[in-house]
Amino acid sequence: METKQKTTLTQGSVARGMLLFALPIFISNLFQQLYNAADSLIVGNFLGGEALAAVGSSGSLIFLLTGFVNGVSLGAGVVVARYFGAKDWDRMRRTIHTTVALGLVAGVGLTVIGVILTPQILRWMGTPDDVLVNSIAYFRMYFIGSIAVVMYNVGASILQSVGDSKSPMRYLIAASLINIVLDLILVGWLRMGVAAAAFATIASQTVSAVLAFAKLTRSQEAWAVHWSEVKFDGPSLKAVIVQGLPSGIQNSVISIANVIVQSNINSFGAQAMAGCGAYSKVEGFAFLPVTCFAMALATFVSQNVGAGQPDRVRKGMKEIYLYSVVVAVAAVLLMRVAAPWMVAFVSGSSEPIVLENGARYLLWNAPFYAVLGILLSTRYALQSLGNKVLPLFSSVIELVGKVVFVVLFIPKFGYDAVILCEPIIWCVMAAYLVAVYRHDPFVFPKQEKR
Repeated sequence: METKQKTTLTQGSVARGMLLFALPIFISNLFQQLYNAADSLIVGNFLGGEALAAVGSSGSLIFLLTGFVNGVSLGAGVVVARYFGAKDWDRMRRTIHTTVALGLVAGVGLTVIGVILTPQILRWMGTPDDVLVNSIAYFRMYFIGSIAVVMYNVGASILQSVGDSKSPMRYLIAASLINIVLDLILVGWLRMGVAAAAFATIASQTVSAVLAFAKLTRSQEAWAVHWSEVKFDGPSLKAVIVQGLPSGIQNSVISIANVIVQSNINSFGAQAMAGCGAYSKVEGFAFLPVTCFAMALATFVSQNVGAGQPDRVRKGMKEIYLYSVVVAVAAVLLMRVAAPWMVAFVSGSSEPIVLENGARYLLWNAPFYAVLGILLSTRYALQSLGNKVLPLFSSVIELVGKVVFVVLFIPKFGYDAVILCEPIIWCVMAAYLVAVYRHDPFVFPKQEKR
């Protein structure tokens, strides 16, 4: 079956192709971060510090319960992109419909698990009593609608795997605006509490999921979704699980490590939680230039693996490494000038200790963004190259490293050790992943070694 190839990444300038593909991903994720920040900003201004701490600490728990599903979705996108690059339309179509079926099942399961387990997980994390009630309300509302989050990620992954990064961008812009308006009405005007902030997020994600699948179901291309064909195809399910399961496990291990650190942050009290929560919102923006190019690289590598072009993979990796260094330099300069202001803006807080905690986090982490860029791009590239197990070990390094920090360094050095925990672990993980990449037989076949 033939299809139009308007967005192939297997031909033309590597740098230009990745830039044009990554830019819409950057813009869409920018708007996603905006509506995440809107929750903190509006909650902090209208509901106070304890409510802000509840929302600000949401990232690690949400990622714990959604990370596995998102990792499998990423793996499915890698498989679809590889078939797209190889022009294998039949297997691509069967993989797409299997992925949609898997997303529906996973979304329902995540809703049930999240609603039931949220209170117990929050207690295991040592959430302070003055924050616990708001946290439970926020997370339960979020997980009631989590199927929308899962299905949007599935739809966006399919579109991006075939080179369409512009449509998800438009859908997230719409969702962001809806989320902000609902936050202002439900939280700012009606003062309905933190659960309303979660409802605004879920409602906006539902809109983006509906738009993504409207695009896919109306498409005339080979990657169109037909609901009558949504079912589990054995070989396709196996391909998705084999590719996606390591990514899902990796995300789960990383999220467990993050929950361990968040539990220690909780022990410092609500103001430390608010400061770290504000940092995480700013961090979401600061990471965008490296994370979005790394996400684009996953599709780029997958398509070129399918097309059998290792030279383009090597060139793309070199350019993304250089780009990561440039981003780190820009981040250092920006944080030195604007870190306190950015924390104040996203948190809506004027408490000096909250601003100081968040700003110090930003200033100390910014120089390591180059390492993070290399880490993420190499991990995504290895997964797209079909290396399923070795990238998983990097998440084990992260888990072990964070446990070591929690046991040995955070009790002794306090909040400073919390800040330095991730950058030091990034360095170890990046060194490991680059070493694995340099031995990949597709990118560096033996006859080309010097």
